[in-house]
Amino acid sequence: MAKLSDVLAYVLGSYPHKHELSNARVNKIIYLADWHHALNYNQQITPISWYFDNYGPYVDDVKVTARKHPEIFKTEETSNFYGNPKLSFSLICDKPARLTEAERKSLDFAIEKTKKLYWDDFIKLIYSTHPIASSPRYSTLDLVQKAKEYRKLNKTT
Repeated sequence: MAKLSDVLAYVLGSYPHKHELSNARVNKIIYLADWHHALNYNQQITPISWYFDNYGPYVDDVKVTARKHPEIFKTEETSNFYGNPKLSFSLICDKPARLTEAERKSLDFAIEKTKKLYWDDFIKLIYSTHPIASSPRYSTLDLVQKAKEYRKLNKTT
């Protein structure tokens, strides 16, 4: 399992549209990578215990990690298109991310799948994932268990 700071550094360094790296988007990219990894390797990349809240999978871990490492990450409070507060991240140094090849593949998959999506389509993709589609709001998402459930469902259909 990778350190969240390594995962965050990799996402911030690899995602092509730096202006889109809000807390909400980065959270969901990491969620998608964790879900991909659970499906393919029976484990998450990160130690995050994902929570399904009003806006999909969300945790404070990403924001906390960024703020805990100001030598690596810059956090910036701005406003979104609607005037609501928005927290954005950027990488301020080239931190080599200590990740396995499999972890990089899952992160690259999430970045590739999301980099061309505007917010609405991005959210539709996240909501279409099995853990979100099959779980009640305000619940913790066990991605490894959900991956087993998903594989079992797909064997019978």
